[in-house]
Amino acid sequence: MEIAREVLEAMDQEIFAVWFLIGAAFVFWMQAGFAMCEAGFTRAKNAGNIIMKNLMDFCIGTVMWFICGASLMLGPNVLHGFMGGFSFDVFTHYSDFDYSAFVFNLVFCATTATIVSGSMAERTKFSSYCVYSAIISAIIYPIEAHWTWGGGFLVQWGFHDYAGSNCIHMVGGICAFIGAWMLGPRIGKFDRDKDGKVTKVNAFPGHNLVIASLGVFILWLGWYGFNGAAATDVPTLGSVFLTTTVAPAVATVVCMIFTWLKYGKPDVSMCLNASLAGLVAITAPCDVADCAGAAIIGTVSGLLVVFGVWFNDNVTHVDDPVGAVAVHMLNGIWGTIAVGLFATETAPGFASAGIREGLFYGGGFVQLGKQLGGMFVTGAWTVVMIYIAFTIIRMTIGLRVSEEEEIMGLDSTEHGLPSAYSGFAIMDIASTMTMSVNENTNLGTDSYEEASVAAQNAAVPVIRADGAGVPGIVDTGISKVVIIAKLSRYDKLRKAMNDLGVTGMTVTQVMGCGVQKGSGERYRGVEIDMTLLPKVKLEVVVSAIPVDGVIEAAKKALYTGHIGDGKIFVYPVSRVVKIRTGEENDKALQDVE
Repeated sequence: MEIAREVLEAMDQEIFAVWFLIGAAFVFWMQAGFAMCEAGFTRAKNAGNIIMKNLMDFCIGTVMWFICGASLMLGPNVLHGFMGGFSFDVFTHYSDFDYSAFVFNLVFCATTATIVSGSMAERTKFSSYCVYSAIISAIIYPIEAHWTWGGGFLVQWGFHDYAGSNCIHMVGGICAFIGAWMLGPRIGKFDRDKDGKVTKVNAFPGHNLVIASLGVFILWLGWYGFNGAAATDVPTLGSVFLTTTVAPAVATVVCMIFTWLKYGKPDVSMCLNASLAGLVAITAPCDVADCAGAAIIGTVSGLLVVFGVWFNDNVTHVDDPVGAVAVHMLNGIWGTIAVGLFATETAPGFASAGIREGLFYGGGFVQLGKQLGGMFVTGAWTVVMIYIAFTIIRMTIGLRVSEEEEIMGLDSTEHGLPSAYSGFAIMDIASTMTMSVNENTNLGTDSYEEASVAAQNAAVPVIRADGAGVPGIVDTGISKVVIIAKLSRYDKLRKAMNDLGVTGMTVTQVMGCGVQKGSGERYRGVEIDMTLLPKVKLEVVVSAIPVDGVIEAAKKALYTGHIGDGKIFVYPVSRVVKIRTGEENDKALQDVE
C-alpha cells in the first residue's frame, strides 16, 4: 500500500507539472487576445502597428528575460529580499536548470508589458515602445515580482497575490496610466477653450468590435491557465476555475445593467471591458475566495470599470483607447485589496496560502493591512521607475509620433503598410436600413406624390452648375449628373435609372453625413455627435436623355420624407471622348445612355 501511495503521489506530481506548462501555453495564447482586443478598440489605420507591438513585446521580453529578468526574479535573495541574484544559469548550468519556472514566469512578464500598449495606442513611436517594453521586462517587473513570487520580502511579510492582480495588472496599469498621461491624448479626443480647459470629450469608436470580442474570449480562456496553472491539487484547481468564471460573469452582467440604465442602451465595448475587469480583480484572491466572495468582487469590478473610463475621460483627461487603466490598474488594486476582505478558510487553497482570513470572514484587519502595504510598495516602485524610463525616452528618441504621422496612421508611417486590411472593404449595408432617424428632419409624409414641391426639394436638393458666362465652357448639351444617396436606396435608384434608359453609370461607396449627422448614439459613455454614414455616389453623363427626367426619377427613388435623403449635382460637360474609337460628344455617348 505504501508503494502504491508513493506511485500515485509521483504520478500526481507529474500530472500537475505537465498542467503547469500547459497553463504557461494558455497564458502565451493570451497575447493573441490582447492583440485582437487592442486592434478592435482602435482605428483601422493603426491595426498593423498594434499587431506588431503585441508580437514584439513578447519577443523582446523573451530576450530580456534570459539576459537578466529571470535571474532578477527567480534568483536567490540579495539585498534582504529586494531582488534575485544576477546569474547566467540558463547558459552555464542548463542541464539542471528549472526550465518550467523559466517559461512560466516569462509569459507572465510579457503580459505586464502588453497592458501598456493599449493605453498608449495610436500615437506612440514604435522605437520608443520597443525600448520601454524592454525596460519593463528586464527591470521593473522582475524585481517587484521577486518580492511576491521569488521569495522576496513581501511574501515573507505575508502579502498574498496568487496570480497577479498586483504584480502584473496593477503594475501594467500604472505604467499605462503614466505613459498615456505623459504622451498626451490623440488628436481630436478633447475639445478645449482658449484657456486650455477641456469643454468636450469626443468618442473614437473602435473599428472592429467583433475582433475585440474575440480577443476577450481568448483572454478569458487563457485566464484559466493564468490563474489555475500554479494549482497543485484538484480541489484548488476546481475552486480557482469556479471563481475565475463567476467574477467576470457577474461583472459583465452588472456593467450591462448599469450602462443600460445610465445611457439608455447596454454598452457593448464597456461590457467587454467589464469581463476583463472581473478577471483582473479575481486574479489575486482566486485561490482563497469562495463563490460569494467572487460574486461580490465581480459586482464591484463591473461598476469600477465604468467609473474608471469616465474618470479618465472627464477628470484626469488621460486618453486611454482600450480602457486598460480602468481594467488593469483600478481592478488590479481592487483585486489586491479583496484578498484582505474575502479570504476564507473554506477555500481549498487557503491552507497553502499561509495568510489570515479576510475582514468579512472574521479575520480582522491584519491581512487587509498587509495587502495595502504590499500594494503601496509595489505601486511606488512602479511609479518611480516607469516615470524615469519614460522621461529618458522622451528626452532622447521621443515618445510620440508627429502630428502628420498620427493623422495618416501608424501602419503607413511606421511600417510602410498601406493598410492592415488591404484588399478588403468593411461596410455594413444593413446598418443604413435600421439606423434611427433624426426626427428633426421629418417632412411630414413619406410619399413623394403627396409631398409638396418644397418638401421634395428639401429632401433631395438639386444643385446646378450650368457654366453660363464661364470662360472656356461650351454648351454641348451634355450634362454630368452626380447623385449622393443612402446606401439602402441604391437598388431602387439603379432600377429607376435603367427604366429611364441610363445604362452607363459609375458607382462609388463613400462615407458622409449631412443635416442628420448620423445617429447621435454613445460609445463608452461618450456621445457620438456626428457619425459618418455609408453612402453611394452615382455618376452619369447624359445627352439624349433629358437631364430633368434623370433628376425627377432620382428624387422619386430617393425620397423617404426626411431631409438628408440625398443630393443631386448637375454639371455641364464641354467635351466627351471615347478612348477606344476616338468619337467625341454625342457620338461617344450613344452606347452608354
